[in-house]
Amino acid sequence: MNILFASQAIDGHFNPMTGVAMKLKQRGHDVRWYTGPVFAGKLRDLGIPFFPFKRAIEHRADNLFDLYPERAKLKGPRAIGFDGEKIFASNISNFFEDIRELDQEFPFDALVVDHSMFVQRLVAHLLDKPVVNVVVIPNMESDPLVPPLFFGFRPPRNPAEKALQGTAGLLSDKVILRPAHKSYRRQHSFYGQEVPKGARLTDDAYRCSDAVIQAGTESLDFPRRNRNPKVRYVGALLPYRRPGAGDREELPEGYQRTIVVTQGTLDNTDQNKLIIPALEALKDMDVLVIVATGGRKSAELRARYPQPHIHIRDYVDFAAVFDSTDVFITNGGFGGVQLALSAGVPLVVSGINEGKSDVNARVEHAGAGINLRSEAPAPEKIRAAVRSILADPQWKNRAQQMREDFARQDPAQAAAEVVENVPGSRRPPV
Repeated sequence: MNILFASQAIDGHFNPMTGVAMKLKQRGHDVRWYTGPVFAGKLRDLGIPFFPFKRAIEHRADNLFDLYPERAKLKGPRAIGFDGEKIFASNISNFFEDIRELDQEFPFDALVVDHSMFVQRLVAHLLDKPVVNVVVIPNMESDPLVPPLFFGFRPPRNPAEKALQGTAGLLSDKVILRPAHKSYRRQHSFYGQEVPKGARLTDDAYRCSDAVIQAGTESLDFPRRNRNPKVRYVGALLPYRRPGAGDREELPEGYQRTIVVTQGTLDNTDQNKLIIPALEALKDMDVLVIVATGGRKSAELRARYPQPHIHIRDYVDFAAVFDSTDVFITNGGFGGVQLALSAGVPLVVSGINEGKSDVNARVEHAGAGINLRSEAPAPEKIRAAVRSILADPQWKNRAQQMREDFARQDPAQAAAEVVENVPGSRRPPV
């Protein structure tokens, strides 16, 4: 098969798809990739031919504030609404025109697409191509039992919570995401494509695809009334690792407990949100502390926290250290959460922006960690949460149970099988 991968030029969207692409390449398929120039080197190293964005704007973690200086002042719902319109919805026509043009150069049999590109309906209807939707964040499809997106809600436990979430859902649809929905409909109307009335763009990506590769496990999702037969939970979609890479790291000896801390690779500029409060919380504890800064201010932090039990690095090979980790402190990046739980590591999570509140609500609902529900938690809150997890074996036991869920299948192989089965089972697009 000729298989075209397409993704945003954002690490958290591109990297989880590389393992699937390499698995398909190893199985004899002709795999090529459409994304931003920032990933040209990575794709060259993987031996995957690369098609760069032509019309599409390259949104990267390091250029968003340059492209949109006004975004720096936005928080909460306003930031979500801005991102929905400017970063995601506004590029749909550009993505589609690029993909339609490169189909002349590389006639592909299936498109494996990052869910956030939102070209699923156009490709399925206008190019009549099978589309596999890859969702690297928690399941976004709406359901009567699932809380509205972006608020960090857990399933309602009583009528008052249900009413609150209903109001929040209306706010999300009618106000926060209204500009994104309008842009989505307007662009589809240009191509003569009518989006069903009331349909959310986040739902359309699920319903217009032939199959959905969903990162994570059902045990890390909320209960659902309606099961979409197109959706296949495949476990932890992780970046491709060459055979033999990532052997167990040699950690400093003399510590009975190890705590790993990260603030991710996107929202890591202001370290006062999580890294510094975590270091303040742990600086006097008798534990080994490993901090991943994402390449930001590591030297400054080492000078500020010279304690021998604190090890601050630009990057940490989480897959190599999690076998020896007792608690993972994170702002809620879904990739790191999945990797920790696939190693049986309980979490302390604290983050609100970029959809992290929804990830953290799922961690809390699953009983696999403590959710501090804050963008900038106090050190004493972090310290208390860490001590609670270390003192109570139920947290480790639950994380170990979830590790068994993640271990039931090979994620890259499961995802590759979804792609391979799509052309033969395709039905007319809806």
